[in-house]
Amino acid sequence: MERSRFRERLSLSSTNRFVFALPIVVASALALSACGSADAQKEKPTPVVGVMVARTEPVELTTELSGRTEASEIAEVRPQVAGLVTARLFQEGSFVRAGQPLYQIDSRLYAASQAQASASLAAAQATVEANRLKAERFALLAEQGGVSRQEAADARAAYNQSRAAVGQARAALSSAQVNLGFTRVTSPISGRIGISMVTKGALVTNAQATPMAKVQRLDPMYVNIKQSGADFIALRRAIESGKLVAGAAPVTVILPDGSTYPVAGKLNPADIDVDPETGTITVRAVVPNPKGDLLPGLFVRARVGQGTVPNGILVPQAAVSRDPRGRASVLVANAKDELEKRDVVADNPVGQNWLVTSGLKPGDRVVVEGLISAREGQKVKVVPAGSKPEAQGPAASEKSGGN
Repeated sequence: MERSRFRERLSLSSTNRFVFALPIVVASALALSACGSADAQKEKPTPVVGVMVARTEPVELTTELSGRTEASEIAEVRPQVAGLVTARLFQEGSFVRAGQPLYQIDSRLYAASQAQASASLAAAQATVEANRLKAERFALLAEQGGVSRQEAADARAAYNQSRAAVGQARAALSSAQVNLGFTRVTSPISGRIGISMVTKGALVTNAQATPMAKVQRLDPMYVNIKQSGADFIALRRAIESGKLVAGAAPVTVILPDGSTYPVAGKLNPADIDVDPETGTITVRAVVPNPKGDLLPGLFVRARVGQGTVPNGILVPQAAVSRDPRGRASVLVANAKDELEKRDVVADNPVGQNWLVTSGLKPGDRVVVEGLISAREGQKVKVVPAGSKPEAQGPAASEKSGGN
């Protein structure tokens, strides 16, 4: 009995505590709700945006195109006479000068031919002198009746034939001398010579298909740059319309490792070739290569100057947004410090900026900072770009609210 009464008193005590605690919980919840509603009703702070003032300036346009290096001169070393190679007179990969001996071909046969031609010339010259004297003597005798006119004419003809024979002998000697000179194969141009295709003891002929070696002139170097026909035509039209001011287009070469070649080149406007199958246009740039850093056959990128926009407006790329169709727009703060969306034409990147050719005018205040919270039609506090206070972030707002 006593245990039952004790349990009843314990149950009643717990129930009473619950009844008394319930109003306290409800009151606390209502107080918190009222506090939240009061905070929600507080006015949100005006967003702060950093702006740049649009201004016009001359802007040089460049484009990066693929290209390939090529030697400015290429000469294949070929034999002009047949014979055995007796010596190679150069070091592979070295620089050679025009006229420098490269190979020696066995010259004994050609030296003998030269000696024979020289002797033939001497004999012809001796004959012509004898025939000259005979022709003069017969001419005098024919006037005195000592010989017939026919004999005098024959003597004159023999003299003329001997003179022609001297000319033939002299030409044969010159040919023999040239062939003898060809036994020493020289470099046709100055440049870097590659691997020798023949060795000592090899038989070469003047009709062989394989060159003995190849010499390439590497200073200056050519860079053949490929550009689509549409881009080339658009560039020419922009220049003709006055949107671009043409100049001596500089070319900066970007090497395969991403580094920039230190010496700038120039486009050769006279050297333009069109591929009839693809319509791709190849233009040639001439790049100085005094140290030989550029080698033929390298795939490079060429940054080509296209011209200058006299009154361009540059806007940071982060300030330009694009819709799914690629149309560009920016946010501009009007005179009432309200944000307006402005459609612009921004097709050409210039470093970290876009070149805006339409949609902005000098003096427009373009939003470049605080874009995450900025919305069209929103009232904002405008500050110059770079001076936006850091206290406008969420953490600062919470700290201010706590105080």
